[in-house]
Amino acid sequence: MAPRLLSILVLVLLWFLLPALLCAEETVSLVTRPMVTQSYLLANLPQNPQAIALLFAGGNGFISLRSEAGQLKYNSDNFLVRSRDEFVKRNVVTAVIEAASDSQTSTGMTDETRLGKEHAANIVGVIATLTKQFPGIPVYLIGTSRGTVSAASIAARNSVGISGVVLTATVFRKNQPRRGDKRTSPGLSGFDFATIKVPLLFVHHVNDQCYVTPYADAAQLVEKYPLISVSGGHSADSDPCEALTSHGFLGKESDTIEQIVNWMLKKPFQREVK
Repeated sequence: MAPRLLSILVLVLLWFLLPALLCAEETVSLVTRPMVTQSYLLANLPQNPQAIALLFAGGNGFISLRSEAGQLKYNSDNFLVRSRDEFVKRNVVTAVIEAASDSQTSTGMTDETRLGKEHAANIVGVIATLTKQFPGIPVYLIGTSRGTVSAASIAARNSVGISGVVLTATVFRKNQPRRGDKRTSPGLSGFDFATIKVPLLFVHHVNDQCYVTPYADAAQLVEKYPLISVSGGHSADSDPCEALTSHGFLGKESDTIEQIVNWMLKKPFQREVK
């Protein structure tokens, strides 16, 4: 093949591949406190960014972000983690928050860590970085299950630069030790949601069977806060408090996130997802 023709083919190939290369998922690591790094997965970038969402996974929050053979890897079936592209395709810049370096142990982030000022300081650093990279668009904190402890507590501590909070499958009740689970975690059992001074949305599946996230607790807040009630989906493929159930909006991810994003972008949204 003639060198000139080869050069033209390479340029054409780059023309088509460059947008994908620029938008590829990546892990970003920031030094947010002395000797502590805070990492996040920056998802594929949308073509027309209209908002920024920081996603807080449930469980212990440690999803083991890493690169293996040049590919991004993580350990999580979490609703928000597995559904991050649903935000992206609706023009939301999406960052999945990893546990900070000082919480990357077998216990990960405890509720006390999520409620603490150090965790909030880490996320303030992430927000500052993202708003510098994507100026002029609103920032939202979105948590699911124990990730709601992070989103709620951070917003209550420092709402500067935050436009709103979305709590999905909120941990309303304290976790009591059970067989195979010796943790005692407060969740948001003693939390005053009025301390969040930015708009707050609750999202909950009506058939959530997790004992610390009953739908009835969310329904009691409808006079104060908007609530999106989700029903239907796929049959459970994990324990009631795990991700592959109604607790994790299994089978209703896209429909649920569509209404969350509508709320974020101040568009009409459905309060019932069926």
